[in-house]
Amino acid sequence: MVKKGFTLLMLGGLGSILLKFVLDFKEKLALPEVSAHYVQNGPAELGAPNVVTSVVVTYRGLDTLGEVTILFAAAAVVGLLLHLNQNKVENRTEGSELLKTGSALLFPLIILFGTYVFLNGHLTPGGGFQGGAIIASALVLSILASPNRKIGHTALGILESLSGVSYVILGLAGALLTANGFLNNRILPLGEYGTLFSAGLIPVIYSIIGLKVGSELSSVVIGLKGESDEEAHQ
Repeated sequence: MVKKGFTLLMLGGLGSILLKFVLDFKEKLALPEVSAHYVQNGPAELGAPNVVTSVVVTYRGLDTLGEVTILFAAAAVVGLLLHLNQNKVENRTEGSELLKTGSALLFPLIILFGTYVFLNGHLTPGGGFQGGAIIASALVLSILASPNRKIGHTALGILESLSGVSYVILGLAGALLTANGFLNNRILPLGEYGTLFSAGLIPVIYSIIGLKVGSELSSVVIGLKGESDEEAHQ
């Protein structure tokens, strides 16, 4: 009874908070000053039709570095915890023939699509984080089809490290060479607006982020595979 009464009290409090929000809501008819600057000047200043990309990769470059660092830390902790148990099962039931055939056909297409997403992040919705997640999903499909396949961490670790270092180097180069701030994209020509080779450094930055995110998530997937193997063995 006490538990039910406490639950009702919490629901009542939450409802009162939401009710106050609804009653006091006022529609904003104009963007705030900073947001308006991004929308109005982003395409001309950075040469990218995707304003979200302009904000994430250049105007908020340091914030994006923080987000990538948090993702790296999370992936590293998960990998460390899963790596504590070294025992692995050598033989597990292979996936169905349909799954194996589908994986063989779809794996390169998923990788290609993920690459397309982060290469065109400055032109269309998407970018490095989305493209990297898509690439990692290809590895998930491959593991489901062939659980006994050995996948090493070494190559992924090297790719992840190189991507992270390259991101920081390009960010510092943007600040030092143009004196306009971290990850300034004008160290490369802006090119023709709306084309693939445009927006200066932005496509390069998003490609690096895509590779880093893809390698980090793939490392987590491989670690989870090892943990799943151990649970099956037990």
